[in-house]
Amino acid sequence: MAKHQFQTEIGQLLKLMTHSLYSNKEIFIRELVSNASDALDKFNYLSLTDEKFKEEAWSGKITIKLDKEDGSLTIGDNGIGMNEQDLMDHLGTIAKSGTKAFMENLTGDAKKDSNLIGQFGVGFYSVFMVADKVDVISKKAGEEQAYMFSTDGTGEYEVKPVTKESHGTVIYIKLKEDEKEFLDKWRTQEVVKKYSNHIAYPIMLNYEDVEYEGEGEDKKEKKVQKSEQINAATALWTLPKSELKKEDYIEFYKTIGHDSEEPLTYLHNKVEGAQEFTTLFYIPKTAPMDMYRADYTPGVKLYVKRVFITDDDKELLPPYLRFVRGIIDSEDLPLNVSRELLQENKILANIKQNSTKKILQAIKKLKGEDADTFVAQYNRVIKEGIYTDYINKELLLDIVKYKSSAQEGLVGLEEYISRGDSEKKEIYYIVGEDEKVLRNSPLLEAYKKANIEVLIMDDKEVDNIVTPMIGSYKEWTLKDITTIDAPDSKTEEEKEEVAKEFKPLTDKIKEALGDAVKEVKTTTRLTTSPSCVIKDPSDPMAGMAAMFAQMGQEVPETPLILEINPEHEMIKKLDGLEDKALFDDLSWILLDAAKLSEGLEPKDKGAFASRVASLATKAI
Repeated sequence: MAKHQFQTEIGQLLKLMTHSLYSNKEIFIRELVSNASDALDKFNYLSLTDEKFKEEAWSGKITIKLDKEDGSLTIGDNGIGMNEQDLMDHLGTIAKSGTKAFMENLTGDAKKDSNLIGQFGVGFYSVFMVADKVDVISKKAGEEQAYMFSTDGTGEYEVKPVTKESHGTVIYIKLKEDEKEFLDKWRTQEVVKKYSNHIAYPIMLNYEDVEYEGEGEDKKEKKVQKSEQINAATALWTLPKSELKKEDYIEFYKTIGHDSEEPLTYLHNKVEGAQEFTTLFYIPKTAPMDMYRADYTPGVKLYVKRVFITDDDKELLPPYLRFVRGIIDSEDLPLNVSRELLQENKILANIKQNSTKKILQAIKKLKGEDADTFVAQYNRVIKEGIYTDYINKELLLDIVKYKSSAQEGLVGLEEYISRGDSEKKEIYYIVGEDEKVLRNSPLLEAYKKANIEVLIMDDKEVDNIVTPMIGSYKEWTLKDITTIDAPDSKTEEEKEEVAKEFKPLTDKIKEALGDAVKEVKTTTRLTTSPSCVIKDPSDPMAGMAAMFAQMGQEVPETPLILEINPEHEMIKKLDGLEDKALFDDLSWILLDAAKLSEGLEPKDKGAFASRVASLATKAI
């Protein structure tokens, strides 16, 4: 008998489970039944497509056995089964470092944390909330040898060869003394109906009951073994919408989404005509924890004529909709469609296009608190969609929201244009890393004075790449305020006059700053600040910055233009200053302070601090 150490993270996970971190212990039945259903799905597919199994008279089912005398609960299936390596891979380790992410995301809130169990594919381990010991006996379809995986949930597990007649898996659970409630027929039946009623295979409950024989004094108790089906065993998505209640949809979601919360919304569609398919999609209230991981687990299962095909194909929906959970069931795809064919299949491409549009339309219809919840969880991936999905760009732009200089909270582009200048048709925005810095940027001064709303985009890493390629929304052009002239009441002639008047000063400042700036000029965009920095829109590097960021390369430094406010007292005094050393220091402070106002760092922080200290000393 081989003894093995659990993966380190699994040891930590088991410790949490065995110390009853979770209050929602009943979900262990949901998780094990869900795993059994997946195993049945996989064998069902084999029985229809693999010559080795086509002759087998097979009917999938899940069996739950309650044994009060032994104090054990057993869950079995006649699905695809596991061999020795599968048991070690699936139960002794967790792929994709999911456990580490699981541990990092624990909140201490029992309900929220129990919700993570299934999300991270660690559903099997939920059994240790109730178990003293677990034996998993499994035989893989097409193989002769069966194996048993045994553990008491501490640091070790054992795997040994055993005898088992048919393929499939049996999980024997020796319950803790204070968890015997799950041996009550009504309790287990309640849990199955709650979470697993629409598992597509019969779930049989085997239990001991008492019957009576004879009458009066001759009446005797007789223990009998009974078996009854305790679920509807009808694939929910195949039922007409008229026969389903909201509760049915929600409980089905909790099973396939491994979630204890209700979904934000769901959509159930049956398409008939040239192509026939049914879809059932859910938007979770809370984003999957692996949503920003490269090895995220897709949430949509593909069926063909109710036969499960795959649950790990990332091409069923666009990558930016990877948070969606649900089912696609096609009547037209061949059962033996390969993974390679799936990626190029026209039928699937049409289903994908139809599904994407339906999902986005459902998201667009969300109102009030639901809409706010969606934006809080998924705004960033919607931006990803704007960048990658040109076909649905308008729908995505209807959904995305941004912070605004005009109000607290988030605004959509539709709301922005409803109060914008319908003659100019321009949407103004500013991009950076810090909302507070952006709201206090000198570049906003002229817009505030003119009562013009500016969108505050503080997710620089994404917004810098996505926003420039949006171009326009409903004929309104998006304008980056760091690259355009600000609104003001002065004529071009008046601006030229001021520029001419202050040219000796701007030339002198440029001489002091050298190559640190591309140009120094006067501006009308400032009202209270002495200076600001802007990008030069004509500089080729400014346009290429987004491209470099997208490729994950370091963005080249773009030369900045320093603009000075000729109305500011500091600039007026600087104009007549004869002390060259002091003039140079003040010129650098104008540049570095303007950079800091935009969340940029001075090139030489030490020199900046030294200049400020020197000037402060002189002022004192």
